[in-house]
Amino acid sequence: MATQTTAAEQRSFTFLQVAIALQTSAIFFQAATAGLLLSSSQGEVLHGVGARVMYGASMLYVIAAILAWRPGGGSPRPVLYASGFLVLASVQVVLGIAHKPSLHVPLGVLMFGLSVLALGQVLHARISERSGTRP
Repeated sequence: MATQTTAAEQRSFTFLQVAIALQTSAIFFQAATAGLLLSSSQGEVLHGVGARVMYGASMLYVIAAILAWRPGGGSPRPVLYASGFLVLASVQVVLGIAHKPSLHVPLGVLMFGLSVLALGQVLHARISERSGTRP
């Protein structure tokens, strides 16, 4: 049975894509400013600002996942992924404040990989939906 998607579902799905893309960009920015942190005095300020943006983007991802889930009543899996990512972001902030680069850096790499993976899944679902071959 084919389901019709409403305009509200489309908007919430697009919001989810934007939220994940923003989160992925913010994490990539953090990687760039981590390098600057080692070489210039402005690196610390940029990395600190980027950390706040990344954490905010993680919160936005949770909100977008909830909004995308509720209209269609589908699987809560994206909400769980977003919530798990917010937990990872919280741990990342604590490790950064504690100056534990031996844990902070690998977790940042993991977070970037997971964020790219989540973005790829959402974009793949969108492409599949447009072509009529929903996974």
